[in-house]
Amino acid sequence: MPDPVLVIANKRYSSWSLRPWMLLTQFDLPFREIVVRMGEPDTRARMLEYSPTGKVPALVDGPAVVWDSLAICEYVADSNPQLAIWPHAAQARAMARSIAAEMHSSFQALRQQCPMVWDRPRQAPLFTPETLVDIARIENIWRIARERFADGGPFLFGAFSAADAMYAPVVSRFDRYAAPVADDTKAYMQAMKQSRAWKKWDEGARAEPWRIEKYETA
Repeated sequence: MPDPVLVIANKRYSSWSLRPWMLLTQFDLPFREIVVRMGEPDTRARMLEYSPTGKVPALVDGPAVVWDSLAICEYVADSNPQLAIWPHAAQARAMARSIAAEMHSSFQALRQQCPMVWDRPRQAPLFTPETLVDIARIENIWRIARERFADGGPFLFGAFSAADAMYAPVVSRFDRYAAPVADDTKAYMQAMKQSRAWKKWDEGARAEPWRIEKYETA
């Protein structure tokens, strides 16, 4: 059977694409990649070829089509029960799913003030009070997960999981916008940046020849 196809947008900007791409790559699961460039006249039409929402990411696995990054993570977990894509322990798994869902639906101030621009110069804006609230909440999520479940491992639940994939764009934002975070947050960010999947995405993002001005000037 052919490998699944993951349809993504520009690696430099697409935070939603990063999540399932990093999950599949870090777990060494085979897939083919199709990149649909953002901001082009035919962008939506091309995305509609793969996703009924006209948005990406989308995973095409034979007759199955899965859109939305969190749904893709769940599909990959269901398809690979031998892997701890979500932590196997019930309490850890419950928290991992909860914080992934919170990431999926929350932190609008951070998203709006700090859009993902993968290789932007590191520079802090004047963070709004709302963005600082989001940063503090995320730091608390990471701290509690690591204190309760990391058991000495470098990621949120010790070993890399879907929860780490869901928060990968936040790591990028905290890094590139020089967020005012504590040392334990920086240590987790460093672990993410040293992962194999992160380095491969970094290589691809920096190699992209196209840029979108409205993001670059954010």
